[in-house]
Amino acid sequence: MGNLLIGSYKAKLDKGGRLKIPEKFRSSIEEQFGKALFVTSLEDDYVQIFPLPVWEGMMKTPGDGTRYPDPDVLEFVRKASLLGTNAEIDSKGRALITQWLRTKAGLQTEVQVIGLNTYLEVWDRARLDEKMAKKPLTYEDFKNISKLMSDRKSE
Repeated sequence: MGNLLIGSYKAKLDKGGRLKIPEKFRSSIEEQFGKALFVTSLEDDYVQIFPLPVWEGMMKTPGDGTRYPDPDVLEFVRKASLLGTNAEIDSKGRALITQWLRTKAGLQTEVQVIGLNTYLEVWDRARLDEKMAKKPLTYEDFKNISKLMSDRKSE
């Protein structure tokens, strides 16, 4: 898949809670997926913005017709749906983040938008800095990550 959502950009929320999506992310999302989004928070520290087709692909019902037989999957879907909402990129390149999500994630005006291949994370900048300072990556982490990535390539 080309045009992965990668990198990180500073951005701002307006008084109405609309995020001005950084241009590189916005153009990639619109070109690949259109303007429809699903905005949620699976962990309360940040907000996730999924292009709607990516979210729909994740939520696809298994071919055997079962809905979500695993209780953990059901809990995941329940939380994502409870906190989530459909949104759309408007003509000015903005997407609404609900007040509830902004409050849970501690989002103020200044935010950091991080691309994670097929979706975005939106963090309060101070909260992100604090999280990164608490657990810096170590040499051991890099070894483990390298092994995990190598194992993925062989699948």
